[in-house]
Amino acid sequence: MKIYLIAIGSKMPSWVTEGFTEYQKRLPESFALELVELPMEKRSQGTSVDKLKQKEGELILKALPKRCLVIALDEHGREYTSVDLASELEKWASMGSDVALIVGGPDGLSDAVKQRADRLWSLSKLTLPHPLVRVVLAETIYRAYSIAQHLPYHRA
Repeated sequence: MKIYLIAIGSKMPSWVTEGFTEYQKRLPESFALELVELPMEKRSQGTSVDKLKQKEGELILKALPKRCLVIALDEHGREYTSVDLASELEKWASMGSDVALIVGGPDGLSDAVKQRADRLWSLSKLTLPHPLVRVVLAETIYRAYSIAQHLPYHRA
């Protein structure tokens, strides 16, 4: 199974790239985590937020791999404990398809992307900056993997 993190935005600070890469390289090839960065629409005064989200949504939908489970990160999604996510990760792997985790731009996801998503996932009730979400997601996926594989990383 390959897990794609499809995210709006590029040119992240070095700490984001380093943090993401650290957890990405800890995962085995059978649970590979691949980052797909999509350009963020230019924000300017007078530009409609809905139009920005729609354009970014179109990019996201085009970037989705064929036949994958699509999980959109959204504040109204389901929250998981680390142990629950480990169980979910095992379910995803047993489905035999890849997984796409979607992180929108600063204004969120378009309705079209949310409707296309098979599931909505909320990392937290807190609002997190999008660069930080990449690192948190990579660590969270690694932690869930380590729990599922009974590795000593997670301490309950």
